[in-house]
Amino acid sequence: MFRCVYALPALGLLASWERRRFGPRPRRERGLGLAAGVFFIADLVFWHHAIANVGAGLGTVVANLQVVLVAFGAWALLGERPSNRVLIAVPVLLTGVLLISGVLEAGAYGSHPARGTVFGILTTIAYAGFLLVLRQTNADPRRPAGPLFDATISAAVIGIVAGAAYGAVDLAPSWPAHGWLLLLALTSQVVGWLLISISLPRLPAALTSVLLLVQPVAAVVLAAILLGEAPSGLQIGGVIVILAGVVYATSRRREPARVAA
Repeated sequence: MFRCVYALPALGLLASWERRRFGPRPRRERGLGLAAGVFFIADLVFWHHAIANVGAGLGTVVANLQVVLVAFGAWALLGERPSNRVLIAVPVLLTGVLLISGVLEAGAYGSHPARGTVFGILTTIAYAGFLLVLRQTNADPRRPAGPLFDATISAAVIGIVAGAAYGAVDLAPSWPAHGWLLLLALTSQVVGWLLISISLPRLPAALTSVLLLVQPVAAVVLAAILLGEAPSGLQIGGVIVILAGVVYATSRRREPARVAA
């Protein structure tokens, strides 16, 4: 919740600048932006529970299945049929999830690896919903801050209400925890998401597929170095299977070069 709250001033200033320069956004797009925030706060809540149960590295890998799930969501909602590569990759990805869940072994890493994997899948579903809705509201590529501001303010409000309802939010700031939360808000929620909104739609599919793997790979490596997380051999195998499936699903077969007559 604080990740969203602390990001609002910066995003609000950028959205205000976009409004002055390009005019107000349609009401429908504003409504979709607020709806995207519902999915986003659900994504964050599920992801935090996945991290608590299976670790930061593995929880992030499972959460990145949205790469394929978005394709099926676009098929159901927008009529965009996924490629054959995506369809083939699904059983591969599910195999990787099964390995990470720890149900096939007794020494899997995490306090509750199976539960963490379930939360990771829920994270994927919520994250896919967020991306699909945000795609619909981000119709004008000249102003990415406006849709992101709408989604962030909606997520912040829902986070405050829901967190207060079951006593999970302490509104009294403490140091240094809130210094880290402020840094998280400015780096991930503001700079990170603005860069994603601006850059990825303009990149080739092959390059995009590689960049999408930076987060889960880095999370596994940094979790091992900084947090001492040591996944089992089968779980590491699951990570490799999922990453390979994502690469296969999001890459395109190169067309043969045409020879001039």
